[in-house]
Amino acid sequence: MHITPNLNLLWYVVGYAILMVIIGFFFSKKVSKSEDFILAGRGLGTFVLAGTLLASWVGSGTVSGGETSMAYSFGIIPSLLSNIPALVGIGILYFILPKIRETIGDRKKYTLASIMEEKYGQFARVLTIIIIILAYVGIVSYQYKGVGFILNVTTGLSVGWGTTIGAVLIIFLAAIGGLRSVANTDFISTFIMIIGLLVTLPTIYIIAGGWHGVISNTPHSHLTFTGPLSIPQLIGYLLPTLFLLLGDQNMYQRMAASKGDRTSKKAQIVWFIGYLIVAPTISLIAFASASLFHNIDPGMALMATSAVMPQFVGGLLLAATTAFIITTGDSFLLSAATNVTYDIVDRLSKKKYTDAQLLMFTRIFVIVLGLLAYLLINFFPTVLSVQMYAYTVYGAGITPAILSLFLWKRANAAGAVSSMLVGVIVTLVWEVGLGQPFGLNSSVISIPAAIIVLIIVTLTTSKRLTPSSDSSTSIES
Repeated sequence: MHITPNLNLLWYVVGYAILMVIIGFFFSKKVSKSEDFILAGRGLGTFVLAGTLLASWVGSGTVSGGETSMAYSFGIIPSLLSNIPALVGIGILYFILPKIRETIGDRKKYTLASIMEEKYGQFARVLTIIIIILAYVGIVSYQYKGVGFILNVTTGLSVGWGTTIGAVLIIFLAAIGGLRSVANTDFISTFIMIIGLLVTLPTIYIIAGGWHGVISNTPHSHLTFTGPLSIPQLIGYLLPTLFLLLGDQNMYQRMAASKGDRTSKKAQIVWFIGYLIVAPTISLIAFASASLFHNIDPGMALMATSAVMPQFVGGLLLAATTAFIITTGDSFLLSAATNVTYDIVDRLSKKKYTDAQLLMFTRIFVIVLGLLAYLLINFFPTVLSVQMYAYTVYGAGITPAILSLFLWKRANAAGAVSSMLVGVIVTLVWEVGLGQPFGLNSSVISIPAAIIVLIIVTLTTSKRLTPSSDSSTSIES
C-alpha cells in the first residue's frame, strides 16, 4: 500500500500549531525573569507538571524512532519491551525526587553542570556541558525530521523541506516563552496525544482486518520475542532510554519547577500512568502499520496510518503526533540553551550580567543550538540511529556520575570524571570509529564500562585522600 498525501489532514496540524503559538505568546507575557523562563517560576501544579513531563519525554524519538521504528522493523514484542526502561526510570526518579528538587531548586542551580562542579570539580562541569550539547542537539534534530514526515504525509512536500519548517516552528516556540510557555502548551498537547492515540488504535486494527489480519501480513520473525535481533542487540536498544531518563537535565528541571515535593510526586504518578497508556498504544499502532505499508521509512509507520483512516481520525492522530514532536523539541532545546548561558557565558565572563541579559542570552542560544540541530540531522540515515547515538552519549557520559550524587556518596571527582570520559569516548569510537561492530549499539559496551570505571577509580583513589580532602580539591590537585 502506498501513502497518498491528503491536504485536508494538514488543517488539523495547522490548527494545532496556531493554537500552540497563541498559547506560547500568552504565557510569554508572564516571563519577567530568568527563573520564570527556566523553571516556570517554580509554580507548576500537578497536572501541568505531569503533562509537560509526559509530552517532553514522548517526542519524535517515540513516534518516529523508538517504539515506532522498532515495531515496524523488529516486531511487536521488541517494541513493547522498549516501553519498560522508561517506566523503570520514572519509578527510580520518584524515590530520589526530594534530593533532585533540593539540589536544583533550593540551591539555585539550574543545570547539571553546576551541580556536578559542586561535587566533582571544574573539569566535570566542562565535560557535562559538552556531553549535554552533543546529546541534546541530536535529540532536537530528529524532532525536526518528525515534522518533515508529517508534512510529507499530508502535502507530499519533501521530508527535507518539511524538516526545515519543523525547525523554524520548534525554535520559535522555545524562544518566546521558555518553560512557563512550554509547560502549558505541553499540558494541552498531552490531552490531544492521548485522545488521538486511543481513537486511532481500534480504527487501524479494524482497517487492517483485526489482529489476525495484521499478523497474517507480518514476517514470522516479527512475532518472536526478539524479532530479528539477538539478545545483546535488543539490550542495546533498551539501555539508552533508561540511562538518558535517569540523568536527564530536562526532566530534573521540570521536577524542580513544581510547587513542592508533594506536587512533584503526584505528577510523577500521573506521568507513569500516562506513559503506560501512550507507549504501548504507539507500539500497537506502528505494528499494524507494518502490515499495511511494506516499503516506507520505519520512522513514518505511525503517521502513515493517517492515510487509510477516516479523515477526522487521521487528522486527530497527526495533530497528536505533532504535539509529541514539537513539545519535546522545545524542551530539549531550552534545556541545552540554559547550559550555554549559565555554564559558559555567565561563568566565564568577567562582566556581571543582569537577569534580563541572561534571559536574552538564553533566547539567543535557543536559536543558535536550534540551527546546529538542523545541520546535524543531515548526517544520520534514520531517526532511530541518531536517537540511539544521542541517548547513549548522554546515558554513558553523564548518568552514572549524576546518579552517584544521590545514590553513592563515596563517589569522588576522579571516579566521576574518568567515568564520563570513558562513557563518551567508548560511545564515539564504537559508533563512529568502528562503525558499530556486530550490529550492536554502543550502549551495551559504553554504559557498563562507565559504571565499572566510576566504581574502580573511586575505590582506588579515595584511599589516597586525607579525611579533610574533598572531591573538588582532589580533581584540581
